[in-house]
Amino acid sequence: MMQDNATLENWQHTHVFDEGNPLAERHTRWVVWLTATMMVAEIAGGWIFNSMALLADGWHMSSHALALGLSVVAYAAARRFAHDPRFAFGTWKIEILGGYTSAVFLVAVAALMVFQSVERLLAPTPIHYDQAIAIAALGLLVNLVCAWLLKDGHGHHHHHGGHGHHHDHHHQDLNLRSAYLHVLADAATSLFAIVALFGGKLWGAAWLDPMMGLLGATLVSIWAYGLLRDTSRVLIDAEMDRPVVAEIREVVAALPIAAEIADLHVWRVGKDKYACILALVVEDDIAPDAVRQALGVHEELVHVTVEVNRAAPRRPWRPESA
Repeated sequence: MMQDNATLENWQHTHVFDEGNPLAERHTRWVVWLTATMMVAEIAGGWIFNSMALLADGWHMSSHALALGLSVVAYAAARRFAHDPRFAFGTWKIEILGGYTSAVFLVAVAALMVFQSVERLLAPTPIHYDQAIAIAALGLLVNLVCAWLLKDGHGHHHHHGGHGHHHDHHHQDLNLRSAYLHVLADAATSLFAIVALFGGKLWGAAWLDPMMGLLGATLVSIWAYGLLRDTSRVLIDAEMDRPVVAEIREVVAALPIAAEIADLHVWRVGKDKYACILALVVEDDIAPDAVRQALGVHEELVHVTVEVNRAAPRRPWRPESA
């Protein structure tokens, strides 16, 4: 059904659905340099001073540097290709792909940490506790600074609609949120390393060092699993259980005519923005634009395609002739 007053200009629109996060990109770049520097210091210190906990924390920071480095590249690529017509629904998923790739690498890092920790449990080596503790403490300080930077970038990028129909604010920036949680986990690993080293120095519990390495590997694995789960759902468009889908059904049910949903597809094209294809079967006339206007109350729907089909008239029932 087409409106007589529709023009090409009325229906053309941009496919840049995500405005980016410049503050987060800048802060993430700073964090990458801080983390890479501390990563080299911890890995070298753990190797030289025979501390598995310190070495594990260094590897954990390497995974963190990799994840953040990929995020920076993804931010830049998404911005550079934002107006490239090859991207049918914008470039936001480049950021998600970066997060997914970093999670795959994290699985390998966790496996390496487990291997080295078990090796140290089976064949203990002397540990230079004082030097290792100093490096681990410095690593913890760097992690706390990184967490502050990422939290600041995350906290200043919220946008709230005027009528409160946004339900996915925790997905404001999936890469940044994941990086922030990873920094917190990294700080915890640094703390575990310090505890293990003090335990070994004061009580001779050298086994604490590789055990904390195993605990660090567990944290990396948990973080990697969470990031793989969240990013893969976005990449393969497995988000038909989002609240916005139920809201679309509620709008259709509230239309002034009887309408049934024949087909519905909803997928994410931005941090909290969705595209929608809706096919309706109706018995009375209704313009697709009227349905789009009804759906417009939900600001997270930024690209809506509506198809309206008239139901075939029902034949009156007639008794069969004898």
